[in-house]
Amino acid sequence: MTATSLASPGTVDLTGAYEGRRCMIAGGLGFIGSNLAIRLVDLGARVLVVDSLIPAYGGNFFNVATIRDRIHVNVADVRDPHAMQYLVRGQDYIFNLAGQIGHLESMEAPIDDLRVNTEGPVNVLEACRRANRDARLLYASTRQVYGRPRYLPVDETHPLQPIDCNAVSNLAGEQYHRVYAAAHGIRSTCLRLTNTYGPRQMMKDETGRYAFISYWIRRVIDSLPLQVMGGTQGRDYTYIDDCVEAMLLAAATATTESPTYNLGGEPMSHLALADLLIDVAGGGSIELTELPEERRSIDPGVIALDHARITAALGWRPATTLRDGLAATVEYYRRHRDRYWNASVVAAQQAGVLQAS
Repeated sequence: MTATSLASPGTVDLTGAYEGRRCMIAGGLGFIGSNLAIRLVDLGARVLVVDSLIPAYGGNFFNVATIRDRIHVNVADVRDPHAMQYLVRGQDYIFNLAGQIGHLESMEAPIDDLRVNTEGPVNVLEACRRANRDARLLYASTRQVYGRPRYLPVDETHPLQPIDCNAVSNLAGEQYHRVYAAAHGIRSTCLRLTNTYGPRQMMKDETGRYAFISYWIRRVIDSLPLQVMGGTQGRDYTYIDDCVEAMLLAAATATTESPTYNLGGEPMSHLALADLLIDVAGGGSIELTELPEERRSIDPGVIALDHARITAALGWRPATTLRDGLAATVEYYRRHRDRYWNASVVAAQQAGVLQAS
């Protein structure tokens, strides 16, 4: 079974916007970046994938196996200003998806988080200022910038009150895009993502520290109980195809006003999501545990984003139901489990690809 996106194309002709255009994706071997690369190739774009392949992150050459002969891959880090200044030259679009996504990790190693999520975007922006002011930029931020919601659903006028270091660094990245847009005329759009899921997500995490939905999918496929910590929390979820569609629309319409849009999806409590995933997978069980203090201090509770602004501006809305998206995701990982589960196997595959390049 595959999930079919029925999202409105909005006011933008995506083929006209991207066919023959040069597109750079920072973090392009990761989850969202690789799905975006596949879609851009289908639209006829000339795609440069840039990825640091830091072992703790989600870069995986298998993610782009179906388009490997139609893209160019450069192993580089967004924190390297010289590499960025060289790579951004001549690019029509730059999608900056490179980042450290772990909220617990950001609290344990805030300097590392700051460097990747703030210094990295500044390097890309500064490279554009020096070498390519005509590019359109898309920056991926997070709904964590809102902190614990004062009302639901959370719209873009909600107060910004980050509750972890990862949210602070992402918010700083957003602000740098606004500064460079106003001061240097660099066109950009910022998207605040919420719990994106789907094929090609990093699955080698056996602890659930990065993304609990991928951790649950891993466990249900391995016939292990879904560890539900707390159980009263709720989130909304965006299927990867819908997320990619929003990024394409947002980048194509980037302006010097540097607009910010929420993405959003189907809201659901953790317990209801666990039940749905078990039903979709054809079996499983739940293990309810206490939410550890380290997580409790940075957990927003129940949160869902209002996506009315991007719907009004670009015609985007989430189109894939959570049931269909989970079904497609479970099917994908059941077919490709060996390519994602074991970190050492993934690393060996990376090394083999690099040696052959």
